Amino acid sequence: MIALLQRVTHADVHVGAKQVAEIQQGLLVLIGVEKADTEADADKLLSRLLGYRVFSDDNDKMNLSLKDIHGGLLLVPQFTLPADTRKGMRPSFTPAAPPAQGQSLFEYLVKQARIQHANTAAGHFGADMQVRLTNDGPVTFWLQTH
Repeated sequence: MIALLQRVTHADVHVGAKQVAEIQQGLLVLIGVEKADTEADADKLLSRLLGYRVFSDDNDKMNLSLKDIHGGLLLVPQFTLPADTRKGMRPSFTPAAPPAQGQSLFEYLVKQARIQHANTAAGHFGADMQVRLTNDGPVTFWLQTH
């Protein structure tokens, strides 16, 4: 699994004219599911997302995690993250999981996140979403389970 996490002061997701998710300070995480991914990968990724130290402490050092600050976690499915862009002028989506597998693993990740972190919101798998964010820093990291 791939996660592009961004430290934000605010983020929200709209599907059409309807807002479906919103957080204040926390992490907006775009999630890409690859063919070889399993629930164990989702568990590993979630552990890293909740514990990754990207928030500043009193000494302005990145020493605090999402759990430490009780921040929001906004998970957004992102089919294009696993794309192979190494050659040509058009991305190949061959590494991406098929839609049913991607949806199942994304929904599993969201369910586990809500169990472990109450302040969790999520976008809609397969929907045309508009994602707005205010990146704090900017601070952006790429995490991958493989």
